[in-house]
Amino acid sequence: MVLADLGNQLSSALRSLNETTIVNEDTINQLLKEVGNALSKSDVSMSLIIQMRKNIKEKVKLDQMAAGLNKRKIIKQVVFDELIRLLDPGVPLWKPTKGKSNVVMFVGLQGAGKTTSVTKLAYFYKKKGFSTAIVCADTFRAGAFDQVRHNAAKAKIHYYGSETEKDPVVVARTGVDIFKKDGTEIIIVDTSGRHKQDSELFEEMKQIETAVKPDNCIFVMDSSIGQAAYEQATAFRSSVKVGSIIITKMDGNSMGGGAISAVAATNTPIIFIGTGEHLTDLELFDPSTFVSKLLGYGDMKGMLEKIKEVIPEDSTSLKEIAQGKFTLRSMQQQFQQIMQLGPIDKLVQMIPGMNQLPQLQGNEGGLKLKAYINILDSLSEKELDGKKPITQKRIITIAQGSGRHPNEVVELLEQHKAFEKIIGNKGGPGGGLGSLLAGKGGPKNMEQAMKQMSANGGMQGLMNSLKGMGGMGDIAKMFGGGGPGGGGMPNMGDLAKMMGGMGGGGRGGGGMPNMGDLAKMMGGMGGGAKGGQNGFPNLDLD
Repeated sequence: MVLADLGNQLSSALRSLNETTIVNEDTINQLLKEVGNALSKSDVSMSLIIQMRKNIKEKVKLDQMAAGLNKRKIIKQVVFDELIRLLDPGVPLWKPTKGKSNVVMFVGLQGAGKTTSVTKLAYFYKKKGFSTAIVCADTFRAGAFDQVRHNAAKAKIHYYGSETEKDPVVVARTGVDIFKKDGTEIIIVDTSGRHKQDSELFEEMKQIETAVKPDNCIFVMDSSIGQAAYEQATAFRSSVKVGSIIITKMDGNSMGGGAISAVAATNTPIIFIGTGEHLTDLELFDPSTFVSKLLGYGDMKGMLEKIKEVIPEDSTSLKEIAQGKFTLRSMQQQFQQIMQLGPIDKLVQMIPGMNQLPQLQGNEGGLKLKAYINILDSLSEKELDGKKPITQKRIITIAQGSGRHPNEVVELLEQHKAFEKIIGNKGGPGGGLGSLLAGKGGPKNMEQAMKQMSANGGMQGLMNSLKGMGGMGDIAKMFGGGGPGGGGMPNMGDLAKMMGGMGGGGRGGGGMPNMGDLAKMMGGMGGGAKGGQNGFPNLDLD
């Protein structure tokens, strides 16, 4: 996450409360100083920071708190709420209506990522079951229509544009009329941008707005401008009826916090944030979720929604896992479903506490999963179902067929064997890890488990809960406690030993088959003695 530094600094400031013996005015002042410095480095306006500090001081009255109240918890909650308030204008987001044509008009300066965001939004709603189309009314920039045509074809979305008509108003009106007659539900109009805010640009936007009568006008802006976003958003709002804002390039700079807070100050809701170049790199913006991920509390609700998108309620593989069965075919299906959830590094951000770990470089985890899927695709039906053993000679053949090294095939088989033991039915029916991973057969029951996990301190709470599960004693012991302060995740070295020789990793990590980078990442997760140092932070608000 591009705001990882900001998140780490804010988390560190909040965790420092746990280390103080006495909570008094000096403690609060020091906390507010650290929070203010962190926000200032992310280019948040000083006036907004001062106002936030004032709000916190007004809400935290130590001399008025009843005896026995958890002062640390109250302070943390107030800070959490004020961070949300800083990013939330309190204006409801626009939502398209199913079964009717919804016209969305995009405006913004050139270079902000407007045209790319158009396709991302069309693809987002397409995945939600809407019929979508794009109208390219940008007749100013050379190559604009070619870009729309290329992006739309890649996303398999209908589009309209003209290589001869130079009047953007005519192109916009014609395209919208065509798709309205077809009954298209989401019609997105991409307009021209300029390198600066000039009168000609604003006049063109007004004319197109009058011609197509959009249900929602979205202003696209680059997050790298930081708090200057306030003036830019205000200028566009004064020309057209901007109803929503998309902030782009949140993956590439440290000014995003300033941009988001500045936009919120204009009372215009941020509807999406762009986090990359891929079609799926467009995230619905929710201030509460954003702050939760920023502080390392995760986004279990978001993860559940992603899981529901790709894992059907009656998933056969989940039912088999719940019964303690884990074949190579089960592994193949699980890997394929994980790939559909999106980049591994973004999934990691949704897990409580994972913001404290080194970030995966690019999509290394995804590349490794693809390699494993290629190997599994080279197996026979009987091999996948565990009805035929895989010999040394067969390993060579599988490696050749999948274009991988024989060692990778061996590592994959060893990983399967290890997880088969973990998921297996230890301690009686339903006692294995399978029932936990499978949510007892479907995503519905998984929701409660995720809520419980988040409420109990994330990964550390999960490890603690495993200790009380029938048949899980050995695994709980293997994961071992995290040391004083409840902040450390159990040392992964024992897990590496159990998976013996898989990937040959070095110190602290020989672990998951040739997933060296992941193993190294996990190597430093051993329990720390001071509230999670070198491990997971204590995610409880108390």
